[in-house]
Amino acid sequence: MSYDSGPTMTSPSRQIAAFLADSLRRKVSAAQRHVTYRALLDTYAVALAGFTDDAPRIAAAHLEEVHGVGSASAWGTGERLPAEAAAWLNGIAGHVLDYDDMLPPLVGHPSVAMIPALVALSQQTGADGMRFSAAYIAGYEVLAAISPSMAMKHVMKGWHSTASIGVLGATAACSVLLGLTEEQTANAIGLAVTQAAGTRQNFGTMAKSFQVGQCNAAAVRAALLAQKGFTAPHDAIEGKYGFLALYGENEDLADGFATLGRRPLALDTIGIDVKKYPCCYAIHKALDGVLSLRGAHDLTWDNVERIEIVSQTRGLQPLTYTDPQSGLEGKFSMEYSIAAAMLDGKIQLSSFDDVQVARPEIKERLTRVTKSEAPSPMLPRWATVKIALKNGSAVEQHVTTSRGDAQDPLTDEELMVKAEDCFSYVGRKASAQDIAAMVFDLDKRRVRDVITVGKAT
Repeated sequence: MSYDSGPTMTSPSRQIAAFLADSLRRKVSAAQRHVTYRALLDTYAVALAGFTDDAPRIAAAHLEEVHGVGSASAWGTGERLPAEAAAWLNGIAGHVLDYDDMLPPLVGHPSVAMIPALVALSQQTGADGMRFSAAYIAGYEVLAAISPSMAMKHVMKGWHSTASIGVLGATAACSVLLGLTEEQTANAIGLAVTQAAGTRQNFGTMAKSFQVGQCNAAAVRAALLAQKGFTAPHDAIEGKYGFLALYGENEDLADGFATLGRRPLALDTIGIDVKKYPCCYAIHKALDGVLSLRGAHDLTWDNVERIEIVSQTRGLQPLTYTDPQSGLEGKFSMEYSIAAAMLDGKIQLSSFDDVQVARPEIKERLTRVTKSEAPSPMLPRWATVKIALKNGSAVEQHVTTSRGDAQDPLTDEELMVKAEDCFSYVGRKASAQDIAAMVFDLDKRRVRDVITVGKAT
């Protein structure tokens, strides 16, 4: 696709720059701000729980060797770091448990790609909740404009879209938070493209969360360098050797960008899918179905012969482990997650501890869970759960919407229950209710007065 290089702002890079430079002047409703504050609470709580994992522990030890003290906080270690380092570390922690929210067109996680970077810069600059919210929405809108045309094919090639496309949204958001000019924003987007990376080969390992940390650090780096005058090409997305050519198939983004910045916002029409379970999103609909059937028919493994999961085409691609050996691998195993749900009657953070995955009573039931894809379009996503009982009968449920999706959202109270589980998982003394009350009141507060250093105990 060839884009006009004239002064009419028709290319994606120029449209993004113009949209972002004007974002702080656009009105954001109270309801829209509340959605962004929910995303902040969810991401923060999940990241705190993530600090119990080895990946952020190792990353924090590395930062002690290479970085000094700064004005941003490492959410779970009690350290003050430069914004770029804090964004990197908190991004790793926020993604390592695979409990962070989703944007379906991105085929990835929007908030964890942006919020660690936004919080770090908010702490450095003293930004308030209103500015934070405007920046988040701007980044979200950019992701929603780019993703529908290219994200699915991009992911099928093996890219980790949360990081590789997410860095564009994160840099967009950071540019708004810093109040960059149109020229500076175009440079920042160019620098973001320079750093876009992330492969699905790393799923099930620490490297997956590392990629999200890099996304956040890259966004902070790009925005701060652009603010200081560092330049980059202004056609980095659509140029001959730009993002679309190298990471996509020169897709036409015209439809996605035709409504950029106009009402209704994508935040209103698409929304955010909040994860109810701390594992790969490709398992969630099946988990909803299994737990629903288990409760409705009083099922246990004592009366279940086998469980069959069927999904849409490409619905199982991220699930690379049939016999996981660790908690991280378990998060990408349909077999383990379904077997554990039927055995325990629930899925929570502790379900993916290494010791839980290694339980003999789980191992012996993995082969009784099967999964397959049916010939169908890749979207919309769905899952059918078929449970064969030992008495010869069977029960079945077809699930098209996961609990927590924008179409069936968790209430604020249910979101706080999730946050409380995260806080309890790390022995955090502060109440999720107290933190939520401050986050939901961010209109009147600075971000750094709410998201403070919190050492996991």
